[in-house]
Amino acid sequence: MEAIRSFIAIELPGEVKSSLAGIQSRLKSGSRAPAKWVDPAIMHLTLKFLGYVKGDDVGSIIKALEEACRGVSPFHLEMSGLGVFPNPRSVRVVWAGLTGDIEKLGLLQKRIDAALAPLGFKAEERPFTPHLTLARVREDARPEERQKLGELVDGTVAPDLSFHVDAVHLMKSQLMRTGPVYTRLASVVLK
Repeated sequence: MEAIRSFIAIELPGEVKSSLAGIQSRLKSGSRAPAKWVDPAIMHLTLKFLGYVKGDDVGSIIKALEEACRGVSPFHLEMSGLGVFPNPRSVRVVWAGLTGDIEKLGLLQKRIDAALAPLGFKAEERPFTPHLTLARVREDARPEERQKLGELVDGTVAPDLSFHVDAVHLMKSQLMRTGPVYTRLASVVLK
């Protein structure tokens, strides 16, 4: 069976995606920085990127995901402000922050990491920083373009939106010329 590029994520409700699209539109119109803007229709919160997995391993991954989610009840997250990595003078990534039940989200991410470790998936070394990526600035962006985008992000207010998280999804990612296509392979409901 062919290898499947995959990740584990929380999908976003339509109103959050619409709000993020509006933010992107404002930022795009005020900036000339060359950037790859993430299509709001496919935005999600990644909990673990798996890379290419054997199709035969999908069942084991789903069982590990079910084990990781056992005993985790649904929770709420809220969009909370905009930011950039690494800093406003040298923008590489534009993101929307998240607050709410962040402790529960962090626990869930750690449990997923731990449940997948016996299957050969290395635990994430960097601390988990929940965010929604809006854009990645291209390498050829000039310093002044990066700084201008950083200033624009600093001056843009994100609406306060909350959403309910009641499931975690194993997703397939197909890289196409027109951008990635994501397909849900399995869902694990939080109870």
